[in-house]
Amino acid sequence: MRRIHSFYVMSLLVTLFMILYSTIHLETHSAEPEDAVMHLRLQIHDSDVKTQSPKLETFTSPPPDVHNVSVSDGFRQTIPQNQAYWNRLLYLSLRNLDKGENPPRHDMHWSRCRETNQEFLQTNVHDFSSYPVLFRDFVQGMNCRSSPVLINQPNKCVSSEEDGANQTSLLFAIKSAPGNFEQRQAVRETWGREGLYHEGLRVRRVFLLGKSPQDDPDLSPLLSFEAQHFGDLLQWDFEESFLNLTLKMNVFLQWTLKHCPHVSFVFSGDDDVFVNTPALLSYLLSLKGSEASQLYVGHVISTAKPLRDPNIKYYIPLSFYDGPYPAYAGGGGFLISGVLLQPLYSVSRVIPFFPIDDVYMGMCAKALGVSSEAHAGFQTFDIKEQDRENLCVYKDLILIHQRSPSQMKKLWKGIHSPLLTC
Repeated sequence: MRRIHSFYVMSLLVTLFMILYSTIHLETHSAEPEDAVMHLRLQIHDSDVKTQSPKLETFTSPPPDVHNVSVSDGFRQTIPQNQAYWNRLLYLSLRNLDKGENPPRHDMHWSRCRETNQEFLQTNVHDFSSYPVLFRDFVQGMNCRSSPVLINQPNKCVSSEEDGANQTSLLFAIKSAPGNFEQRQAVRETWGREGLYHEGLRVRRVFLLGKSPQDDPDLSPLLSFEAQHFGDLLQWDFEESFLNLTLKMNVFLQWTLKHCPHVSFVFSGDDDVFVNTPALLSYLLSLKGSEASQLYVGHVISTAKPLRDPNIKYYIPLSFYDGPYPAYAGGGGFLISGVLLQPLYSVSRVIPFFPIDDVYMGMCAKALGVSSEAHAGFQTFDIKEQDRENLCVYKDLILIHQRSPSQMKKLWKGIHSPLLTC
């Protein structure tokens, strides 16, 4: 993550105070929501959901055990059983699961979850000392799964006008970093606007954050101010880093099951993507019942394999993982059905954490027997350079990655202009 200089911090503080004393008008459309929302709920909850037991369909607090989880044969056939450390951990967990036992060391308290025994690590990973520092840190923290919450929004999915009922149709879960205020504000002012849209679909948003690295300035006062003003920040007590994104997704699943248990759909994406929200909502409304209940859609990467160059952020040592990746939707942005959140969380307690979050999500989905679905509207690797200034191209897309805050605002204004003719 880029280093945040003192001047930027002061500018950010001034910007936040200016926002506090200004009025932000979010353009949401009023309509009677009952028909569209009930349509989505009936699609999801009356369809055949591939869960293994009634427990997995219950949106309550995370279950105390994983005895009712079943891991698909397709997943077992995709991931080879060999001597790589992660593969060994997986098959140890599967053997315990098949015997009706909990996976080893899977409920450790946050204060003692890190593996500090260097002899244990060197014994199980012969070249552990040669791993990059961040990768060694990930391996040591693979048992850390339930981070304390530093900033919470427990009432995010409750509205007083709905008499306490949870009516969220779509939840934007946007991965951000403490210093990315400009990106978050651009999202708030464009595609991430909360409210009741013209089809009667209620949209809400949260930004998912870890802590600033120790060498960066402490942004806690600014984040507390921002969270109080906008009510959309979630922050946990782990350091913000690329290799902690899997942990971030896991704690978000826990949070959603507790605080937004009836959400119809979740969009997971980065804070530098541009989303055509009306197109996304139109797509959701077009889904049939079975499609809505098993939704895992985005830009699918179907033939990926580990990259072995230690100089890139996607580096995976051969001694850590040996095998192909299941097909997965790119982490820049994908959609998933709310019905799948509990099964995904439950099966994640069986599958060891993997250092690339979208690959890990693909693993968990494959373990449930849920296939990733490719959609041409998700362009996580961008569009042709000659099309990037053509607003009509964006009208037919759902997601583009990557765009700056100013580009986001320009695109949003452009595709909603009454002067645009496509």
